[in-house]
Amino acid sequence: MEGGIIHGGGADESAFRECFSLTWKNPYVLRLAFSAGIGGLLFGYDTGVISGALLYIRDDFKSVDKNTWLQEMIVSMAVAGAIVGAAIGGWANDRFGRRSAILMADFLFLLGAIIMAAAPNPSLLVVGRVFVGLGVGMASMTAPLYISEASPAKIRGALVSTNGFLITGGQFLSYLINLAFTDVTGTWRWMLGIAGLPALLQFILMFSLPESPRWLYRKGREEEAKAILRRIYSSEDVEQEIRALQDSVETEILEEGSSEKINMIKLCKAKTVRRGLIAGVGLQVFQQFVGINTVMYYSPTIVQLAGFASNRTALLLSLVNAGLNAFGSIISIYFIDRTGRKKLLIISLFGVIISLGILTGVFYEAATHAPAISSLETQWFNNLTCPDYNKSGMNTNAWDCMTCLKASSTSCGFCSSPNGKEQPGACWISNDSVKDLCHKENRLWYTRGCPSNFGWFALLGLGLYIIFFSPGMGTVPWIVNSEIYPLRFRGVCGGIAATANWISNLIVAQSFLSLTEAIGTSWTFLIFGVISVIALFFVVVCVPETKGMPMEEIEKMLEGRTMEFMFWKKTSTKPVEKHNQSA
Repeated sequence: MEGGIIHGGGADESAFRECFSLTWKNPYVLRLAFSAGIGGLLFGYDTGVISGALLYIRDDFKSVDKNTWLQEMIVSMAVAGAIVGAAIGGWANDRFGRRSAILMADFLFLLGAIIMAAAPNPSLLVVGRVFVGLGVGMASMTAPLYISEASPAKIRGALVSTNGFLITGGQFLSYLINLAFTDVTGTWRWMLGIAGLPALLQFILMFSLPESPRWLYRKGREEEAKAILRRIYSSEDVEQEIRALQDSVETEILEEGSSEKINMIKLCKAKTVRRGLIAGVGLQVFQQFVGINTVMYYSPTIVQLAGFASNRTALLLSLVNAGLNAFGSIISIYFIDRTGRKKLLIISLFGVIISLGILTGVFYEAATHAPAISSLETQWFNNLTCPDYNKSGMNTNAWDCMTCLKASSTSCGFCSSPNGKEQPGACWISNDSVKDLCHKENRLWYTRGCPSNFGWFALLGLGLYIIFFSPGMGTVPWIVNSEIYPLRFRGVCGGIAATANWISNLIVAQSFLSLTEAIGTSWTFLIFGVISVIALFFVVVCVPETKGMPMEEIEKMLEGRTMEFMFWKKTSTKPVEKHNQSA
């Protein structure tokens, strides 16, 4: 036999060590986890790459630069595709298997990457984004499910966290790619097109890997399932795992009359499924509504809103945030089976609330202390003066940089003073020739945010937000959804939760820039902060702790679960009798 995991006492103390020891004890399990986890890499790369590519798409397509709704569409159509992909993925997972669903996702993603790289206009670019979204949606819910069902209970959280690590690693890689291609012809085409490579790699790797053993067993292919389980578990544990799986499937057949037909009405009526869906769907919705993907999709734009004018500077600073995100997911791998899912979520949300409070204050101060508009500087070139400034007449004394950028009739920009970027500057119409004129006079040109002494505090707030979000709210919702549902409904329920995640993602991504324009960046972050407080209460009341529990036992726990407010207290888990003993 190839390796094997030894199960003993002190699970929470040694889970990370056990996971690391797989490198030489049982590399087969790690190969399963990392090959499937490339789906997370695709997810993360697409989330991160569009934020940098959008800066250059705006330069190539003036219609995109002039219309905020078109920018939001380019970002959001991938999310819309992911909604459909996640919904189809839930059905495909139960019908064709986890492995087949991953292969379908890779094909769709590769096709979308090719279309985007070759897109001659924004319309075809949007079409490519839809195909990529379909692939990302299917992969986002299938990869953690596949890893979870092929992992020993003791280190399941850590192994599913590798999917989270590859999501954040994909985001970090996307910013590196963005920086690498900033001075190359066809900048954004390379950024988007290169995404097809990891999809192709995973497509090849998955052909050499087996189907999920739990899916095979439920489909009546017991011998195939047992052969795979024997490669995953040690000889002393595998028989217990097989018996627990057998009992679970037999119970389903007795209750439903068939292990094949899924009754959606009974799905909603079953207490365990309903409680699982409340926890799973709720976590996925709150993951998005606390604002993470506004930070990842629009990170360079947020950096510019904080007062950093250069595209390259914005990408470089965003790379730091992406690195922090990847670091946070490594922390999750260490603590997820040591601290537990629920505690990690609560610590994460406390930090997110504090970080959003900092961002709210920083952007409020930046908006209320924006550099004034100098009438002399502005009218130095009369034909360049922002039309709204001329129309304001005697009210020009009230104009500052923020007023200039929000000019309604024509797109206007702020050209900083040669005496310092915080000094009164000029408000001119915004186009490439005016931008070049401003730069020739050794000034900085701002169109998305104003120069500010508070910019570095905004970066601090963003950094803290990501450090706290990533280990908890970033990875735990996917882990919980991969393990909390009964085997019979796992694909469908996982699809429902992933669809809810992507719908929430779409709402946030589609509305963020419009919200910042309508009510300001500070109020937008304040809204995210209030939602984070609600999310904290939801986690305390509705989310159970599943650390170290065999998947077949989580269903029994949900059946008799009550509300648990004192999450910090250790719960004693009685050993499961006979066939249902932890493997």
